[in-house]
Amino acid sequence: MSVFSDNIKVLRGKKMVTQQELAETLIITRSRYVSYEDGRSEPPYDVLIKISKYFHLSIDLLLTIDIRKYPLDEILRLPDNRIVLPIMVDQSGNNSIEIIPQKAAMGYLSGYSDPEYIENLQRISLPFLTNGKYRAFPAQGDSMPPFKDGSYIVGKYVENIEDLKPNKSYIFITLDDGITYKRCKAKKENSITVSADNEFYEPYDIDLKNIVEIWQYASGIFPEEFEADHPQNYNVKDMFLELRKDIKELNHKISGNS
Repeated sequence: MSVFSDNIKVLRGKKMVTQQELAETLIITRSRYVSYEDGRSEPPYDVLIKISKYFHLSIDLLLTIDIRKYPLDEILRLPDNRIVLPIMVDQSGNNSIEIIPQKAAMGYLSGYSDPEYIENLQRISLPFLTNGKYRAFPAQGDSMPPFKDGSYIVGKYVENIEDLKPNKSYIFITLDDGITYKRCKAKKENSITVSADNEFYEPYDIDLKNIVEIWQYASGIFPEEFEADHPQNYNVKDMFLELRKDIKELNHKISGNS
């Protein structure tokens, strides 16, 4: 028997699936799967990856950690168990930054835990970013000034929610909104209050259960045609802010008279 064979037996038991059902999911025969649980043989890479994805547990943990010694819920939240792959450096020793392309941004929620998705991302290096794991996310919409469509926000991976600091900017990956760039305003027991840098948008709470990943703002990558907003653009924003304020006051008056 091996750590791996013991682990997959325990995990299968927790999922309450039979050997036949799991073998069918992995598209292999039952006898072949049984040989893995018995420790008589080891799965090839392609099957090992399928097993890792099925149990949502990294290959490293499957092969090296006896999961019976730890609460499974805690193991699943270990930073190293996320597909935030080991820090990679270029030939000069600079950290490599994984780029989430614009066209693949919508698929990030399903791809962040897929080793193939992460490993196939393009990478760049910025020599002034060190000591951390970095990833660049595409900016979308108008709630992320000065980041416009076509620019990228580089974030440093945050391992613990307790490390969030008030008034610092973060990229939140959530089940509801996907990739969103917001400023942390306050931490609550079960949620985080965030706000957009564009004052047109009001602060709101993100439920901790909806948060998949958090990346602290580290740098920005702007397209060549990037230009700072002109004064007249701010005047338009101010106009909308005043309009929203007037609508609020009108609603309060109507509510008070009803």
